[in-house]
Amino acid sequence: MTPEHLTLLLTREMPYGKYKGRVIADLPGHYLGWFAREGFPKGQLGELLALMYELDHNNLRSLLDPLRR
Repeated sequence: MTPEHLTLLLTREMPYGKYKGRVIADLPGHYLGWFAREGFPKGQLGELLALMYELDHNNLRSLLDPLRR
């Protein structure tokens, strides 16, 4: 994980699915959990979703708050 990954969580939008257009940092935990169970997509999108899942699962979403400002 790099600082750039954290920035991407706040800027990269989900490209498909029910939450298309929503930034990855704002995806609900149950959706991230579904990916964790079913498998994350390949590439950078999968890496970002896995990172966001870990932040959500460990109740660390607040780490992104200073970057939102």
